[in-house]
Amino acid sequence: MMGRNITGPLLAAVAFAGSVGLASCATAQDEVGPPAAAARAVAARANTAPTNGGQANRAVLVFDQIEPANSRIVATAGLGGLEVYGLDGQRRGATPAGEAGSVDVRHGVMLAGRPANLLVSTDTTTNSLRFFSMAGDVLSEVGARAVPLGFAVEGVCLFQNASDGLLYLVAVGDGGEIDQHLVVVDDEGRVDSRQARRLNLPSPAEHCVADDASGQIYVSEQAVGLWRFNGDPETDATPVLIDAPRLGRITEEVGGVALYDGGEGARYLIASDASSGRLYVYDRDQDDAWVGAISLVGEDGVAVGEPGGLHAASVALGGGLAAGALIAADEDAEGGANYKIVPVASLLGALNLPLGVAQDPAAAPAPPVPTVKALYETVPVISAGDAADDPAIWANPSDPAASLIVATDKKSGLYLYDMQGRVLQHLPDGKMNNVDLRSGFMLGGEPIVLVTASDRTRKAVAIYRLDTAGRRLIDISDGVQAAEQGDPYGQCMYRSAATGKTYVFINDSNGEMRQWELIDSGNGRVRIQRVRDFAFSSQAEGCVADDETGLLFVNEEDVALWRMSAEPDGGAAMQAVDRVEANPAIKDDLEGVGLYDLGGGRGYLVVSSQGNNTYAVYRREGDQAYLGSFAVAADGRAGVDGVSETDGLDVSSANLGPGFEHGALIAQDGRNVLPGEFQNYKYIPWSRIAEALDLEMR
Repeated sequence: MMGRNITGPLLAAVAFAGSVGLASCATAQDEVGPPAAAARAVAARANTAPTNGGQANRAVLVFDQIEPANSRIVATAGLGGLEVYGLDGQRRGATPAGEAGSVDVRHGVMLAGRPANLLVSTDTTTNSLRFFSMAGDVLSEVGARAVPLGFAVEGVCLFQNASDGLLYLVAVGDGGEIDQHLVVVDDEGRVDSRQARRLNLPSPAEHCVADDASGQIYVSEQAVGLWRFNGDPETDATPVLIDAPRLGRITEEVGGVALYDGGEGARYLIASDASSGRLYVYDRDQDDAWVGAISLVGEDGVAVGEPGGLHAASVALGGGLAAGALIAADEDAEGGANYKIVPVASLLGALNLPLGVAQDPAAAPAPPVPTVKALYETVPVISAGDAADDPAIWANPSDPAASLIVATDKKSGLYLYDMQGRVLQHLPDGKMNNVDLRSGFMLGGEPIVLVTASDRTRKAVAIYRLDTAGRRLIDISDGVQAAEQGDPYGQCMYRSAATGKTYVFINDSNGEMRQWELIDSGNGRVRIQRVRDFAFSSQAEGCVADDETGLLFVNEEDVALWRMSAEPDGGAAMQAVDRVEANPAIKDDLEGVGLYDLGGGRGYLVVSSQGNNTYAVYRREGDQAYLGSFAVAADGRAGVDGVSETDGLDVSSANLGPGFEHGALIAQDGRNVLPGEFQNYKYIPWSRIAEALDLEMR
């Protein structure tokens, strides 16, 4: 019988009682269940030999795909390092690994061009991580270094992130630390890691396990309970408390955690209720609802008093392990600490649960869309929180490498960056939300690069000249140019091919949009003149004007990408290019939009699909057919993280210098990690996007 656990108000009290990184939370269940029924005893098929180090904390199964019966158990043995056992429990070898406290494995990881079994272990003396590969009975250290953590480490687990296909590790610590790192492999197969983000619980965390398919990571906070959170570092953690003492089924302390994957309808979370000596099983397909309890006994018939670290696999291993095995640490075993090898068929059979179908441990979830990597990133903006927003690209026709990026910090002003992301200028001129530019604007009879921005501080249109030689922005507004709106928000510029006039569109956060002509005031400055009003039914922000075709494209955030005339006499008629409700590949908010010009009216539109951290590409010409989507993933070697929650973006097909000969996408990064810093902008070569989606380049 399924039980429910954890009330919302009580859960919130637990979550906020000293929690720092996991301050907000949701509930797995909404009703407190009765105490667990008496547990049925399940016997181990074998015990391993006692560890030489006298300690047993966690072990993992390293699967042999050619001969499953030759699969091995790699176990931590404290100062004895890592020990290797056969499925019969006999020791096959040992490898020095410092004071090994925890271990995890991923199969099929590419090292030096070949798939390998990669293991990560903790050294609790130096509080560092070490990496090993395994072939047969032999463990070989492949780490470029012992990775220091800076806290008292307790457990470690590996996680293959489905959204970008990258491998991460999670280390948990005695102070409640949850440290997530991107695993990095060089050309020689040496393994290292870079911190992606740090979360915190208020008290010691001991074990963790990751579900690659669902993207969830489970952590046992020893005296508080069992958590799960989103493992993608480019998303909110969104922690959920699954079970806890007094509020749920756990009696006092939660210990090891393991995942069993038998496919749909047979996915289970197994957790050690260490204080009662029982293992609790939860149904992952039913929001981790509790489904039953068992107790373990060794092959000698002696009960396991406090089950420790756990590991489970659904693969057929032969003999009495045809449906896989659970490996459980028994620190207090008679004769010395060891590990129990338990048939999963016996464990699930005791609870009348289906075994499902064996899953390949080397199978990795494929990213839902193609991924590309940024070449550079900017220095972070100076403002905390949601601050960076929108960039604009100026391509230097005589020296492409000297091209420039103008970008907003909507809490402090404007930035000017070079093509490597270095700050050339910061103008603390107010809350500049969006920015755009046009070359060739005639001011005093001379062509200039005109830059405009939506100024939310003064509720105005800010106007600048880009001094391309001095590499600085100069204010040329003819006084405050009031936008006559409550909250000037999104913005883009347009030059009419028919008249040569230049315009700026400003939309209000209420959906109202206005078009202003930019006019030489005759005194070296520029003013605006209102020429058109129209509106959307809800908030719009990102927009781009196609100077050649006279079309304006606007993202109404929760609704659609719209197409309409950019001319001042174009009226309010608009047509949907794509709607959120009609295309499952895009998810609101729709934010920035940019245009890649192939010439002759051909090219592409790129739209930020903020709700799923992707970018949708549409054909510029015709009916703007949807061509596909891509995401920007982390580059661990370069230390440049992926991109998420993009607000503004800009696209150029011009040569922008080395690495950007065919243009670039410049995208705001709403969550700047690897490690966590204030927001910034990422530079993605168009050539990488074109290769990923089979697009053309200029």
